[in-house]
Amino acid sequence: MKKISFIFLFTLCIGNYFSQVEILSAKEKAFKDSIAQINEAANASAEGKEAYNRGINLFSEKKTIEAVKEFEKAIQSDPKFLAAYYNKGVAENELEMFSAAASTFNKLISIDSSYSKAYFQRAKAFFGLKEYDGAEKNYEKALKFDPNNVKIIYNYGVLRFMQQDYKDAITKFTRCIQIEPNTAFYYNDRGSCYRMMGDLPKAILEYEEATKRNSNLAFVYNNIGTSKKKMKDFPGAMIAFNKAIAVDPKFYMAYVNRGATYFTQGKQNEAEKDFLQAKQINENCAQAYANLASILILKKEYQLAFDNAQTAIDIDKFNGAAYLNRGIAREMLRDMKGACEDWYKAKELGVELGKSYHSTNCNN
Repeated sequence: MKKISFIFLFTLCIGNYFSQVEILSAKEKAFKDSIAQINEAANASAEGKEAYNRGINLFSEKKTIEAVKEFEKAIQSDPKFLAAYYNKGVAENELEMFSAAASTFNKLISIDSSYSKAYFQRAKAFFGLKEYDGAEKNYEKALKFDPNNVKIIYNYGVLRFMQQDYKDAITKFTRCIQIEPNTAFYYNDRGSCYRMMGDLPKAILEYEEATKRNSNLAFVYNNIGTSKKKMKDFPGAMIAFNKAIAVDPKFYMAYVNRGATYFTQGKQNEAEKDFLQAKQINENCAQAYANLASILILKKEYQLAFDNAQTAIDIDKFNGAAYLNRGIAREMLRDMKGACEDWYKAKELGVELGKSYHSTNCNN
C-alpha cells in the first residue's frame, strides 16, 4: 500500500514541477497537433492489432461469431487495417453471412484494389448469394493475379457446373488435375459433368479414377452406384452402394439409393429396411420418407404412406416423388380432390407419373 502511495505522489510531484503555460507560434502548434495525431493513430493501431490477434485466435478455436466482432473492433481502431477486413470477410463467409462478407470485401478492395486474395473470397460470397455473374467476374480477376491457384480454378469449375456450362467446368477440373493429379475430388466432379451431359460410361470411368486416388470417399462409390443403376446395371450398382456403406456406415444416401435399387428389382423387404435405416441416420432425409411411402402403398398401409409422404414434403416442398405418393395415398383414402392437387404438383415438379396420373384420373 505504501509503495502505491509513493508512486502516486511521485507522479503528482513531477506533474506539478513541469506545469507551466506554453506560448507557441502557429507553426509550432500545428506541429504539436500533428504529433498528437500520429501518437493517437499509433495507439489506435496497437489497439487494432490486439483485437486482430484476438480475432485470429478465436477463429482458430472455431468461435467464428466472436472472431468477427474482434475484427470489427480492429477496423474501428484502424479503418485501413487490410488484414482485419480480409479475415472478417473470411469469417463471414464461414458463417454463410454472404451479404456481409461481400460488403466487407467491397470495402477492402476500395482501399486497396491490388489485394489479390480478396477477389477469390468475394467470389465465394457472390456464389453463396447465387449472384453467379458477380462470382464469375471475381474469379476471373483472382486468376489474373494468380493463374495457377488450384483453389480458384476448382471453385470456378464448381460455379460453371452450377451454371450448367459442363464443358467449361470440365476444362477447369482438367486444369486442376494437371496441377494436382492425385486429388480425387477433381476426377469425381469431372465425372459429374459427364453424367449431366448424359455420358454415363465416361462418368463412371472418372469416378473410378477418383477411387484410385482415395478409396475412402463414400460419396464417390455412391455416384458410381447411381450411374450404374441408371444404366440398369443393378448388380454393379449394388456393389458400389455396398462399398459406400462399408466406407461410411452413416452415409445415409447410400442406403436410400440401395433401397431404391432393391425396390426396382422387386425386393420390397430389403428396400424398406434400407429406407428405415436412412431415416434413423438422418431424420431430415426427405427422400427416405418419400420412398418409404411407396413401400407402404404396396403394403396397403395408406394412412402411414400419407404420413411419410407428408413428412417428406414438410422437409422438402420440392420433392416431386413425395407429392406423387401422397396423391396415391389420398386416392386410396377417398380424397380424390387432394389426390389430383398432389399429382398436379408432382407434374409441375417434373415427375412423369404425376402427369400420367393427373391426366388419367382428374378433370383438367
